[in-house]
Parts: sequence; structure tokens; C-alpha cells
Amino acid sequence: MRFALTAEQLDFATSLRKMGEAAKTPGAVRAWGAGDSAAGLALIGQLAEAGALGLISSEENGGFGAGPVELIVAFTEIGRAAVPGPLVETAAAIPALLQALPDTDAAATWLPQLAEGAKLGTLAIAGASGSGSARTDNAPAAGSTAGPSALSAAGAPVALDADITDLILVAAGDRVSFAGAGEQAKSIDAARRLFTLETGNVLAEGEGVGAAIDLAFDTAALAAAAQLLGAGRALLDTSVDYVKQRQQFGKPIGQYQAIKHHLANVMIGLEMAQPLLYRAALTLQDDAGATTRARDISAAKLACGEAAYQAARIGLQVHGAIGYTAEFDLSLWLTKVTALRSAWGTPDFHRARIAAALRAGSTGAAA
Repeated sequence: MRFALTAEQLDFATSLRKMGEAAKTPGAVRAWGAGDSAAGLALIGQLAEAGALGLISSEENGGFGAGPVELIVAFTEIGRAAVPGPLVETAAAIPALLQALPDTDAAATWLPQLAEGAKLGTLAIAGASGSGSARTDNAPAAGSTAGPSALSAAGAPVALDADITDLILVAAGDRVSFAGAGEQAKSIDAARRLFTLETGNVLAEGEGVGAAIDLAFDTAALAAAAQLLGAGRALLDTSVDYVKQRQQFGKPIGQYQAIKHHLANVMIGLEMAQPLLYRAALTLQDDAGATTRARDISAAKLACGEAAYQAARIGLQVHGAIGYTAEFDLSLWLTKVTALRSAWGTPDFHRARIAAALRAGSTGAAA
């Protein structure tokens, strides 16, 4: 199994990284959180021109017909730059969902526009009703056995940036419906603007729809894992640069062994998470790997989330008091990692999926 990227994929990553650096995303992120989406939309338009929004859409649907590996390459750089907006939904979840539905009319209508960046989409995947309280993000409901959920504390579905998106969908059970934006919900990351949804007309229902929803969730979880890996790398790079400059007792703090060990542990965590991310992408790409899809994607989301969270904690520690200030750019990555770690499945949800897959595997082997 190949875990090394091709020259073309590396060039694609480099071009997206340069795009993010040139855009000076901290300003766009702060403006997005304050309700001014102009700079963020301009950057999203550049990503669309580079092909990042149409990677997994087929050529018939206005995309490039690429695969999950190219998707994680793009979202690693999107996470590194902390690009705001419903990109997981627009470029990953909705294309996977619409192309897997039995009726392909919606895919033909919407995906070319999403790939071009002419329109944005957002999606809430809700668990079974009555499953208890849930986080105000794309996380599983407490006590739910029905899988992922995106519910507010009051039980209403919530989705990212629903006030500025053109296509808003709610998926639950074996039904996908159109929806409209309601009231804004709370998120720890100001740039993750969550809104409750008001469900409208049914888009698809019945046989095959549940499987399409499951695929959309797994694709979104994979993209979120790549975002976390990219954000973790950005935090590590920022921390390494800072400890070379900050001095204590007449020398840079990066020369102290304790600081070196902390940052080395962060690097190891990120490096160990990367193969799991690649494995999950290859499993999603290979239909024969469908039996291990949930396990592999949950392992990637969990590993990338924990590695990025460690990068955030150590980054905050080595920066000291300045790391706590909202005016310091580090805070934008800290809050994004904290929010993404629970988006598209909390750590507990993904641990439970891994455990269930391992138990099922051991039972099958015994039989």
C-alpha cells in the first residue's frame, strides 16, 4: 500500500499552501467571525479556481473526478491556513451525498455550481430523534446509537454558515431534506458560525438514501481529519518559530531540553497520525474496503484530532500569556482545533466505532 504522495499531488499541495500564505488568512478569519465574509469568499473563490472544491465531483457533474487522497491533500492545506467557511460540506460531504443518491438530478444541478465556487452548501446529519442532548456542532448525540448528529441543545439540527449558503440540507435516517437558516447557535470558534435549521421539502427518501448519508458523513470526517492535521502542523511551525525568538535567562527558550521534548512529542504525534489519514483515504477510495471504512476513518479522525489538540496545548504553553490573547493569531488555530476535534464525530464517538469494528472482526474470526 502506497502512503507517499505523487509529484502532482505534492505540487497541488504546494500551490494551495502558497495561496493560503498570500491571502493572509488571519484577517479573513476574524472578519468571517464578525459577519463580514467578503475576504473569506474571495479566498474560497481562489480555491475553487485551483480545483479544490470539485475534487470528488465527477467530470459529468462539473468536477475533476479525483479521489479521497486528493481531497485530504487539499484539506490539509485548508487546515494549515485556517480558511473559514463550510468547505467540508461544500467540497466533501455534499458531493459524496448527492452522487450516492439513487436519483442523480440534484447532483447534476448543484455540483457544478459548488465546484466552481459560484454557490456554497452546508449540511447537517442528525441522529435518531429522542436520542438526548448533543453538542452544538456535527457531533453524535449523547446516548445515541444511531450515529452522527448535528443538533442544538434544544434538539434542532444545526449547520455551518447556513445564513450565507445557497444549498442547505438536513439528512437523517433514510431521508434528505432541504432546509432554511434559523437562529445562530454558539461555537467555541467564532469563525465556525453555526445556525439552527428549519426543515423544508424532501429531496430524497427511501432505499439507498441511508447508505448515501453514511458515505457523506465518512467523507466529511475524513476531510475534517485532514483539516486537523494541517492545523496541527501550522501550530507546530508557529511554536518552533516562537521558541527560537523568545528569550529567557539570556538565551532562546527553544534551547531548553524540556521545550525541545514537548515540541518533539507534537511532531511525533502529527507524523504518526498521517499514515492513518492516508490509509483512511485509500479505504474510502477502494470499494472493497467498505467493510473497514468506518474503522479506518474513525481511526484517522481520532488520531489527527488528538495530535492537533496536543499541538494546540503545547503551542499555548510555550507561547505563555500571549497565547491566551484573542488579538494574537495563535488563538485562531487554537479555537479551530478545539471545535474541529468534536465536529463530524466526537473522540468518544470515533473510539466507539473503532471498538465496535474490532469486536465485530474478532467475532467473525472466531466464527
